[in-house]
Amino acid sequence: MTPELLFALIAFAFVTSVTPGPNNIMLMTSGANFGFRRTVPHMLGVALGFVFMAVMVGLGLVGLFDAWPPSYTVLKVVSVVYLLWLAWKIANAAPPEGREAAGRPLTFLQAAAFQWVNPKAWAMALTAVTAYAPGQTLMSVMIVAWVFGAVNLPSVGSWVLIGQGMRRWLGTPGRLRAFNWTMALLLVASLWPVIA
Repeated sequence: MTPELLFALIAFAFVTSVTPGPNNIMLMTSGANFGFRRTVPHMLGVALGFVFMAVMVGLGLVGLFDAWPPSYTVLKVVSVVYLLWLAWKIANAAPPEGREAAGRPLTFLQAAAFQWVNPKAWAMALTAVTAYAPGQTLMSVMIVAWVFGAVNLPSVGSWVLIGQGMRRWLGTPGRLRAFNWTMALLLVASLWPVIA
């Protein structure tokens, strides 16, 4: 991989990892509701789950989808239904008076598995492998995965810190409920490119 291509890959990984999407909205919400420490497994699941997904896509998983085109529609339907369910869970995570936030943050495995139904993760993995892994050799796919692993974790971590920073302001149940509903609506809005 040339230095120019590597620099372009790093820029692509940063921009796609740090911009709003289902993962970042959920991580900010988790940071606001549960704090940074309790959200670490969710954060690691996002970062490492995406690395695994990029490797699998690079090693030919996308060929299975190309062999059976209706699988793209199945993936889209499953993704939309799951994201709508998560939006409902986020919207209803506001605590009653004087209690901790209802529910719990996603676990490492839940967050890693979520990458497989996250439309933005699929777009990122497919683009990264096809554009930045010349010839899709094992080495080039591993470089793509490594770069995303190195860039993604601090990028998604910044969203958790933003959410945690909002905890004091969100200390009243009404504000937290309004924040959670707003985040749930943004998560639903992030589905627009998939539905359209």
